[in-house]
Amino acid sequence: MGCLHSKTTHLPSPDDPSSQLDPANGDQADEELQVPAFKEYGLSELRKATNGFSTQYIVSESGEKAPNVVFRGKLENNRVVAVKRFSKLSWPDAQQFVEEAAGVGKVRHKRLVNLIGCCAEGDERLLVAEYMPNDTLSKHLFHWDKQPLPWEMRVRVAYYIAQALDHCNTENRKIYHDLNAYRVLFDEDGDPHLSSFGLMKNSRDGKSYSTNLAYTPPEFLRTGRVTPESVIYSYGTVLLDLLSGKHIPPSHALDLIRGKNVLLLMDSSLEGQYANDDATKLVELASKCLQSEARDRPDAKFLLTAVAPLQKQKEVASYVLMGLPKNTTVLPTMLSPLGKACARMDLTAVHDILLKTGYKDEEGAENELSFQEWTQQVQEMLNTKKFGDIAFRDKDFKSAIDYYSKHLVACRAELCQWLENTESSSFLFLLKCNSFSWGFLKCPVILDQSMFLQL
Repeated sequence: MGCLHSKTTHLPSPDDPSSQLDPANGDQADEELQVPAFKEYGLSELRKATNGFSTQYIVSESGEKAPNVVFRGKLENNRVVAVKRFSKLSWPDAQQFVEEAAGVGKVRHKRLVNLIGCCAEGDERLLVAEYMPNDTLSKHLFHWDKQPLPWEMRVRVAYYIAQALDHCNTENRKIYHDLNAYRVLFDEDGDPHLSSFGLMKNSRDGKSYSTNLAYTPPEFLRTGRVTPESVIYSYGTVLLDLLSGKHIPPSHALDLIRGKNVLLLMDSSLEGQYANDDATKLVELASKCLQSEARDRPDAKFLLTAVAPLQKQKEVASYVLMGLPKNTTVLPTMLSPLGKACARMDLTAVHDILLKTGYKDEEGAENELSFQEWTQQVQEMLNTKKFGDIAFRDKDFKSAIDYYSKHLVACRAELCQWLENTESSSFLFLLKCNSFSWGFLKCPVILDQSMFLQL
């Protein structure tokens, strides 16, 4: 895949000072591009940022199976980044890798996922880019959970990516390797960006295309070379993805278009969201991009001219169109030792920290009421919780979770009021995890009030 990279949570939308006014959202051309200068990072710094390239930090959609794995990382200045780790054979020449990365790092634009650094130490070849928290176009088109990508957002994707390609052309970076739905990523505001990783030569273990041969430009199949016209062809395949909500081979799509069966090409979930004329224009643009002869395809300027008039809701923010929460926080700023122990699901370490920071259960609590003042049911609930405290103190975490879970099921209605006075750190620790299984430590947890702010 491309990568999962973007602006950090506190970083404004990057803008290129030399770019024109954006007709999609009215951004000003003179906004400062809030992206750090390209630099070479040390391997130790990136190793620390990714917790030793931990598998828990992998954000590649294919996980560890991806040929070049992408990790989410956090630098010492709290900047959240994406770190792409190439296989050892991809770039045998370290100097060539650094020079190529530095060249790509100079290409900055608000529609790109900007490259901010690299690392070439020993056998390691790493790229560092902005981090994007809201997944890829592939995820939103083919594997959506809550709602399909709306028509207006699909048109915006087409326009923003055309903007990115046009800017790359003006910067004499006309070759983009393997443009597809995985290379388009969404930032915290829901705005789509084109991954800068595709500008790197020799990406994906030296292959220019990783997708099925049915989606590659005809000239690439003949010569093995990527040309600027090849990039336009790949843009056409992305348009097909946007129109259909499926990954349709270009040959099949062109057959539908020639047979004037455009409605068969369109995603049924988009019904009623677009004007037929607009859909026809986008289909015609895709057809032009997918011409078998490279000379018959349009250029990036033509793409901009064709797609810009199709945008009808420029004033609506992308996150609104996509149904995303505003400014989603990806990572907590800094984790305390307790938070780190929870993040790596180290129950023993959590237990030890709780003991050192004043853990105690409620045995012998002065305000405990007598049996006569409680119903049998409530007394049983308290006993169940006490058994959980004992099991937790004895490091029998499985039994502790079982007891606490039973207790919660029984006393959910009384829970909130009771929690205001309880001093049972162990119970609060498990309660706030909001999941009663061995996977409950996958998210940061809240313990008692004295530890709340530390997490």
